Amino acid sequence: MKKKLFILAAVLFVVHIVSAQKQNAKFDPLSRPKNLSDSALLDLVQKQTFRYFWDFAHPVSGMSRERSNNTFGYGDEVVTTGGTGFGIMSVIVATERKWISRDTAAKFLLRIVKFLSKADSYHGVFAHWLHGATGKTIPFSRKDDGADLVESSYLFQGLLCARQYFNADNNLERELRNRINWLWNDIEWNWFTNGGQEVLYWHWSPNNGWAMNFPVRGFNECLIMYVLAASTPNEKYAVSPAVYHRGWAESNFFKNGKEFYGIKLPLGFDYGGPLFFSHYSFLGLNPQGLKDRYADYWEQNKNHTLINREHCVRNPNKFKGYGADCWGLTASDTYNGYAAHSPTEDLGTISPTAALSAFPYTPEYSMQALKHFYFKLGDQIWSEYGFVDAFNESKNWVAKSHLAIDQGPIIVMIENYRSGLLWKLFMSCNEVQNGLKRLRFESPAIK
Repeated sequence: MKKKLFILAAVLFVVHIVSAQKQNAKFDPLSRPKNLSDSALLDLVQKQTFRYFWDFAHPVSGMSRERSNNTFGYGDEVVTTGGTGFGIMSVIVATERKWISRDTAAKFLLRIVKFLSKADSYHGVFAHWLHGATGKTIPFSRKDDGADLVESSYLFQGLLCARQYFNADNNLERELRNRINWLWNDIEWNWFTNGGQEVLYWHWSPNNGWAMNFPVRGFNECLIMYVLAASTPNEKYAVSPAVYHRGWAESNFFKNGKEFYGIKLPLGFDYGGPLFFSHYSFLGLNPQGLKDRYADYWEQNKNHTLINREHCVRNPNKFKGYGADCWGLTASDTYNGYAAHSPTEDLGTISPTAALSAFPYTPEYSMQALKHFYFKLGDQIWSEYGFVDAFNESKNWVAKSHLAIDQGPIIVMIENYRSGLLWKLFMSCNEVQNGLKRLRFESPAIK
């Protein structure tokens, strides 16, 4: 018996050493495959980027870490609610493309969902950051130490896709679906109207109440929150469509209608703002044919992308490296911290996620950028988790970091371009279709 235990201990020790050696082995970007077809290149980028959500997932909860480097002094335990939603969607892609088995994927997601069922939540809504082992809230800022409705909406966009995908009649997938539904039904959307106002509030804290004071008005990255609020299956927590029409759609920066670089922008800030506005809400929400009384969302997202690219092509600030094959301004790390890059806030920093997550809208231009990033700049910006977060040739700076909220959309939006997988799953939810009808949206997906 002692001999068996000794052998087992020795085997576990060797496995631990090998695993540690793999993790500590220096990734060599010079060894990346060359002479790839377009399809093979997309495969490689999706699969390599997926490693962030699989190999680097938190070992206890399975949730996605906020970033690959230290999160503002909090250490290695910080997991992100919204980024986990993106990670869940990437697991679906990996399952569909057979990089991991269906059973393995379902077990992994069930671990996340079980963890969430015990984690801190506030009126059914999770904090922006959680401790990946304990599920306790980690404050995002001094007063932001409670519910984050936007981040939680990104999470549930992913969870609903998982519920639709893992539809087999077996105990594992049935439990996964049931647990997702329990979490989904528990969200008290009406609580976040702050006493019955006709708008949704981003934050609430048991310690600080509504002190963050952030009513969410459009147009920006938060559309998915209003769609999900209208889609809740729990009538007890429902909100009126007026919350969307009078809250979200009545800000002084909602309607635009002007042209920038000769391209019309229906909604939002001048020049469109950072490109993540056209990514985060639309990982599951399909903008193809999606219209309401305010806009055609395919036109909105495509034109937003074209304006962003055209700014980089014209390069009014004369930054090094900008051009038709090197474009894309969005929120990311930069040489002096973190910034929401856009044509009106341009520091010379290109974020690969911007052009790559725009594949559905501008496939030719996104492929042009991808080839440049991979073949021309890959020695500097290709890594074990796909492309690094950002780079700035004018400052001769390359990020060493990866962020969940930037890596996830690369995988998901490339997949939506290739197969429409996540769009089909999310739009197949009966609740989502009912919610879109309540808000008077049109979509080919609505039955």
